[in-house]
Amino acid sequence: MKYTHHNGELTLKNLNESVHLKGWVAKVRNLGGLLFIDLRDRYGITQLLCKPENSNYQTALKIRNEYVIDIEGLVIERESKNKLMHTGDIEVDITNLTILSTAETPPIMISDESDALEETRLKYRYLDLRRPVMQNYLIKRHEITQSIRRTLVESGFYELETPILGKSTPEGARDYLVPSRLYPGTFFALPQSPQIYKQLFMVAGFEKYFQIARCFRDEDLRADRQPEFTQIDVEASFIDEEDIQNVIEKLMKNLFHDVLNIEIETPFLRMTYLDAMTQYGTDKPDLRYDLKIQNFTNTLKPLNIPLFEGKEFVRSLRIKNASSITRKRIDQLTELVKKNHGDALAYIKFADQALTGSVAKYFTPDVIKDLNLSDQEMIFFVPGTFENTSSALSSLRIALAEELSLIPENEYKFLWVTDWPLLEYNEEEKRYYAMHHPFTAPKDANVLKNDPKHAMAKAYDIVLNGYEIGGGSIRIHNQEVQRLMFDTLGLSKHDIETRFGFFVDALKYGTPPHGGLALGLDRIVMLMTHTSNIKDVIAFPKTQSAKDLMMQAPSEVDINQLNDLMIKVDKS
Repeated sequence: MKYTHHNGELTLKNLNESVHLKGWVAKVRNLGGLLFIDLRDRYGITQLLCKPENSNYQTALKIRNEYVIDIEGLVIERESKNKLMHTGDIEVDITNLTILSTAETPPIMISDESDALEETRLKYRYLDLRRPVMQNYLIKRHEITQSIRRTLVESGFYELETPILGKSTPEGARDYLVPSRLYPGTFFALPQSPQIYKQLFMVAGFEKYFQIARCFRDEDLRADRQPEFTQIDVEASFIDEEDIQNVIEKLMKNLFHDVLNIEIETPFLRMTYLDAMTQYGTDKPDLRYDLKIQNFTNTLKPLNIPLFEGKEFVRSLRIKNASSITRKRIDQLTELVKKNHGDALAYIKFADQALTGSVAKYFTPDVIKDLNLSDQEMIFFVPGTFENTSSALSSLRIALAEELSLIPENEYKFLWVTDWPLLEYNEEEKRYYAMHHPFTAPKDANVLKNDPKHAMAKAYDIVLNGYEIGGGSIRIHNQEVQRLMFDTLGLSKHDIETRFGFFVDALKYGTPPHGGLALGLDRIVMLMTHTSNIKDVIAFPKTQSAKDLMMQAPSEVDINQLNDLMIKVDKS
């Protein structure tokens, strides 16, 4: 069943050639007896022609959308050309036609524009994936993956695999557990990442490892998160932060050149975690637009504004050319601020040489003069703690940038966020948690020992256009420092032995300094293909409620399977 051409290939250069094509019927049009058939494959569309006197005409009359057909024919010039199609100057006059497969009317339209609900698209995902726009997402994913693989292999990294069935070491998200039939009452865990395994590769002496790894986390979902996802996992020995960052910058530079033909400037900008939180309210700032948070605490304190009394901070965003922001919109932004932990949203606006706004009456002429406001300029104020004002103003910053069209299209701004705190303290549990994971090396082990609250990590995140697309660190290679880290996290000897005993043992036998990073492939593809939903770039994704509507999973299993596993399900 060979064919001579793809359906996006034929042009006037092929006039009078006999061709053999296959594909799906995208559209059938009967114009006064003349049948026109659009034949589609993943390369494009070719228009077919069948006249009433053609011996294949009666067969052609049976054809409906999404039939799979095999045709032979002669390339002729179209009378009515379509300049929007690569094949729009020609059509194929059918000489032989075979219907390979019939089709019922599909529940979704097989076209770039679809009004089908997401639930319907996911239930019939195999039909959704016929749509050219969806195929382009996955083809781009393939190109992105291959470019990344080429760069790492050429840089001396080995592609090595790690197990899917491993041990539950809960320290981050919730594990997916897999019961063991051979050892009743025990469980494997699906990997949240290959973290420990890749470190063991370094202990084993491979020096440079990477893997396109499947990872699993049983956590609440959002537009850029799925329960199973793909990481580009990278680890190397005898390196420092700058070494691994250089590898990733080279990878990204090659990737954008190979796939989008865009030249990315390196080195990427570096910014400390504290500076990111201070200036942008988030550890993943979008630098495509210049809108920074300002601290007005000291400026406003003498004004005795009741809304700000007793507040640790009053931080703000200044917006120029804000004439389009209405009172109704301000009410919506107030709800956004409160939803993101802000205590309140106040504002002033300077227009027509007058100051208005919810707290304008408290501003003295001297303060107004010092502010040096331009016409139609606004300042939004959020009072509260540093953490709460950061969260609120970060969300407000994004909303205002979208409102005022400040975000340029087709621009990519990379950023390394460095100098992270090593630990975060949970007031309710009265214990420390690792900001990244418990194998992240401290910048100074003495600070970790004597003043853990101020311990800094040899950690770094890579950010692209407001999304964290990867994170990594230099790892702990000294067994004494690793023990100190476990002690600081409040892990008992029993916890350490049951969760990480094999890893602690491995550190006893000569571990090289090492570090690495994991990139989120799904998020990278999402950003490079300009879609806002990560489900678009995953072939068979789950819903926001972690269900597979196509496979109808998760599902109940046969009682005999449960008996084999010695599991009893209580549905009460």
